[in-house]
Amino acid sequence: MRNAVEHLKFTKPMEPERFDNPPAGAEWSHEIKFDGYRTQVIKDADGIRLYTKGGIDWTAKYRPLAAEAGKLNAESFIIEGETIVLNEKGLSDFHALRSAITRRPQDLYLVAFDLLHLNGHDLRDMPLKDRREVLQALVPAGGRIQFSEALPGTGDAVYHLACEANHEGIVSKRLDSVYRSGPTTIWRKIKCFDEKVMEIIGVQRERGKPAMVLMADKGRYMGGAFVTFKADKRQALWDRVQGKVGAPPPKGLKKQKAEWLKPGLSGRVRFLKGEETLRHAMLRDFWEDDDGRG
Repeated sequence: MRNAVEHLKFTKPMEPERFDNPPAGAEWSHEIKFDGYRTQVIKDADGIRLYTKGGIDWTAKYRPLAAEAGKLNAESFIIEGETIVLNEKGLSDFHALRSAITRRPQDLYLVAFDLLHLNGHDLRDMPLKDRREVLQALVPAGGRIQFSEALPGTGDAVYHLACEANHEGIVSKRLDSVYRSGPTTIWRKIKCFDEKVMEIIGVQRERGKPAMVLMADKGRYMGGAFVTFKADKRQALWDRVQGKVGAPPPKGLKKQKAEWLKPGLSGRVRFLKGEETLRHAMLRDFWEDDDGRG
C-alpha cells in the first residue's frame, strides 16, 4: 500500500459512447444523465483540486464545492462527478450553469458517480458496483456533493421515466466494469429527444446524400434535420419549397451549400435534448404559416 497522504494526478476520464437504446439485462445499472460539466475532485497532500473533463484546474471557480469536498472523511481520494445547477423545476440546467459558475457558485452541486482512489488505494480495478458502494458510504446525504443513485428497473423503463421527467437522458454502466480512461461501450449514454416547431429557412439536396432542411428558432440558425418522409409527402414538401426558393443566404451562412427560402414555411423537428444546435434531428411535419397550424 502506498502512503495514504500522497500526490495524486488527474486521471483522464472514462467516456460513455452514445447509443440510441438502453441495454437490457441485470448486469447493467442506470443513472440519470445530468446536464453539466464533468468534474474530477482530488484530495491529497496538496489539498483539494477540481478539474474539468480536459484536466484544467477549476478549483477557483468551484470554491464552495472544494470547501464541501474538504469535509469528506478521507485522507485522499479521486472522485468523478458532474457539476450542475438546478432550475426552478429541480432539473439540471446547462445554460444556467455557465452564469452560476461566475455569479452564484454557492448554487452549484456535484453529483458524484465514481471513486477512483481512496486513502492510498487505487480502486480502478475494482468492479463499478464495489467502487460505488464505497463512494456512497463516503458521501453524506443532504450536502452540495451528492451521490448519483442508480434507478431501479429495466433500462427501457428507466429511460422512459427519465425522458418523461424531462431529464437529458440516462447513462447505463456494466456493474462489473473496471475503470479505464477513454471511450468505452461498457458505459453508454442514451439521450432523450425533444420536439419543437421551428422555421424552415433552407434545404440541402445533393445526389447520393440524405436530404435535409435547415432550421432556425426565432431567427437563430439551429442546423439541419433529415427528411425521411415517404415519396408523396416528400414531394409535397418540395412543392412548397419551390415557391420560396430565392432568398439571400442568412448572415454567416454563405458557405453552406443550400437553397435558401423566403419566410413562411415551418416544421416540427425531433432532436437530441441538451445540445446547442440540432443533432440527430428529423423533420416530423411541415406547413405554410398561413395554414393555421403550429
